[in-house]
Amino acid sequence: MSTVVFFIFAIMAVAAAWGVVTSKNIVHSALFLALSFIGVAVLYVLLNAEFIAAAQILVYAGAVTIMIIFAVMLTLRGDINESSPENKKWGIGAIVAALVFVVIGLVILTNSDWRVLPTPWTGVDTVKDLSALLLQVYVVPFEAAAILLTFALIGAVILAKGVKENK
Repeated sequence: MSTVVFFIFAIMAVAAAWGVVTSKNIVHSALFLALSFIGVAVLYVLLNAEFIAAAQILVYAGAVTIMIIFAVMLTLRGDINESSPENKKWGIGAIVAALVFVVIGLVILTNSDWRVLPTPWTGVDTVKDLSALLLQVYVVPFEAAAILLTFALIGAVILAKGVKENK
């Protein structure tokens, strides 16, 4: 059963990623991106990585996608249906993507040592350990990232609103 679920959501994630690249409407591209993030989160659940799946949904599918949509809505000028013109060099991108895929596949198939952990995994309270690290040891970088993202959003609003220059 898990194999069927894997293939369904893997195909959904790849198809949504294809929709991000090929969609003419930039808002539709952002929504396809959210769908792709959700598909990847389901794949994390199948790997028994529930915390990463929850973070994927909250951070990427929720926050990042909403921030992209807000940035597009705030900065877009003109017709939204023609916001993503057709790129004439898509063939070069497809060739480069295929080459990268082949190189990564060769690295994975020729190197077997990277798949084995030196010691067995004993992550019993992984979420508890991660939350302790995030909110005790690394609280300053965590808060710095939050402040940086807040300033980035304020800067996007200022840029979208337009600043009147004094002459």
